Amino acid sequence: RAVAASATAFRAWRNTPVATRAAALRRAADAFQAQLPRLCALLVKEAFKTWGDAVSEVREAIDFLRYYADEAERLMQPVLLPGPTGERNELRLTARGPWVCISPWNFPLAIFTGQVAAALATGNTVLAKPAEQTPAIAREAVALLQAAGIPADVLQLLHGPGETVGAALVAAPGVAGVVFTGSTQVAKIIHRALAGKDGPIVPLIAETGGINAMLVDSSALPEQVADAVVQSAFRSAGQRCSALRLLVLHEGIADGVIEMIRGAAAELSAGDPALLATDVGPVIDREAADNIRRHLARLDREAKRVLAPAAADDASSTLIAPAAYEVGAIEDVRSEIFGPVLQIVRWGSGALSDPAEVIERINALGYGLTLGIQTRIDSRAQALAVRAHVGNVYVNRNIIGAVVGVQPFGGEGLSGTGPKAGGPNYLPRFCAEQTVTVNTAAAGGNAALLSTVA
Repeated sequence: RAVAASATAFRAWRNTPVATRAAALRRAADAFQAQLPRLCALLVKEAFKTWGDAVSEVREAIDFLRYYADEAERLMQPVLLPGPTGERNELRLTARGPWVCISPWNFPLAIFTGQVAAALATGNTVLAKPAEQTPAIAREAVALLQAAGIPADVLQLLHGPGETVGAALVAAPGVAGVVFTGSTQVAKIIHRALAGKDGPIVPLIAETGGINAMLVDSSALPEQVADAVVQSAFRSAGQRCSALRLLVLHEGIADGVIEMIRGAAAELSAGDPALLATDVGPVIDREAADNIRRHLARLDREAKRVLAPAAADDASSTLIAPAAYEVGAIEDVRSEIFGPVLQIVRWGSGALSDPAEVIERINALGYGLTLGIQTRIDSRAQALAVRAHVGNVYVNRNIIGAVVGVQPFGGEGLSGTGPKAGGPNYLPRFCAEQTVTVNTAAAGGNAALLSTVA
């Protein structure tokens, strides 16, 4: 019924002027701004965000609303193409229909809002399926969007587990597209389900995880590296798609940098996210905590622990203290650990003496979301960035916190399909393209004839 209602609503919404749709999104952005303290409190309570992370997330959601409103007004106008005399050629973007938007719990407001806003701005209707761990945040966002002028049948919220509600929406006839942020495994399941459907070929926009690496050479500033590593690996309890998972340190500075990371991490306060002093809150739920602890148990057997928790880890808690391990090779980092766990590899001699070879081995892992490069040799940074098969490269800074409209975010390979969210190429993926060619000479003749008849 929800899909049918969305298809019916689409007929009117796609014909709503783009300026009217954009105005509704801007009113929603103003409402989000006015409700920032309440939205932050929801993020702290339901998603266990620290207050600093909560404020950043609300601001990102606001940025998505305003950016996609502006982009829709820019992109949804016909583009005049060159052609022979007596002919007019226009390229138009047109809405596709009902989109299923499946969003994650790690950014339950920003990613949810970004997906929904992109579909709505381009004239599509939305069936929004948020993560089951964070329903209240999604409900509040939808309420504000609808109060800003988005009709209830244009934006529908459907709660429930991904295995049932999400799967049913993906499989439903009449769905025009799916946008998904989550695990690589689930993205593949959605891809196969869409490929097996009868009817039109349905586009999928997927942004998934990554084994995100940072390559540090001997010229890098150790203090800068330590700060970037601690922020990238442990902020948000490591529950970011872009979080640092693999640190590849030049052996010439490795011992000193590891000691700095150990000292900086020891200053982090892990605990109740409602307290302003907290730097690292709990992970999202017991299932996530148990999965991380299984990885930690494996690493305890296979690797050298270089960062131990300040206090004994309570196995019944969802609070995971930051941890770091030194492993033997890049290839030993087999999967993404979605938590505050960093793995470290040394390079600089033997088979791993060339930084270009380091990049090739990182590429071979198959993921391609974010990469950090720490070096004071500009030409090296540029050459390594060109070699890297990743969506976002960060030089001499942390690798998290992509800004809407400034650092479009998304990857390739096992990390997603593209196009990149928060960038100029994102909205066209929600649209079909139509070229209209008019014989202007004939049109003019017809117009003159009609004028004579009248």
